Amino acid sequence: MSDRVYNVLFLCTGNSARSVIAEAILNRDGQGRFRAFSAGSQPKGQVNPHTLTLLRTLGYDVSGFRSKSWTEFAQAGAPPMDFVFTVCDDAAGEACPVWPGQPMTAHWGIPDPAAATGSEVEIALAFDEAYRMLSRRIELFLALPMAKLDKLVLHRKLKDIGASEGATALAKAE
Repeated sequence: MSDRVYNVLFLCTGNSARSVIAEAILNRDGQGRFRAFSAGSQPKGQVNPHTLTLLRTLGYDVSGFRSKSWTEFAQAGAPPMDFVFTVCDDAAGEACPVWPGQPMTAHWGIPDPAAATGSEVEIALAFDEAYRMLSRRIELFLALPMAKLDKLVLHRKLKDIGASEGATALAKAE
């Protein structure tokens, strides 16, 4: 792979759980080869406390995370994206802005841990499972030989990653 740094945007409706988790994982595991961001179509205004607890427990610095609108990344002066991944079905079904850089897109939908109910342990398990699924998708993504794949093959591989274990029905249908 070249020395190029790829910009990646993870989208979800509320930008409080899945997209923030994916941003954290890729920024750490991408080892400087990728710069990840997250946003939402209808941001909650704050990151879910369970997201912050999970990430903090796993050794992430959570001080920079915030829930923000995807319009920040569609404006002039925004970093041009190479990839945009939706991680929730609602965001995948919305009309997205036009992204600077004409990024490659794919849907990587997984169940929403913020919708989990039950005891604190059951809710924490839902967040752990979301982390595990996103981590696996990002691991597969990082293993792709970006510089060696043509756009059609790369796009197919991104969609296949989105349909991997734990994918929502919409992601499997992509």
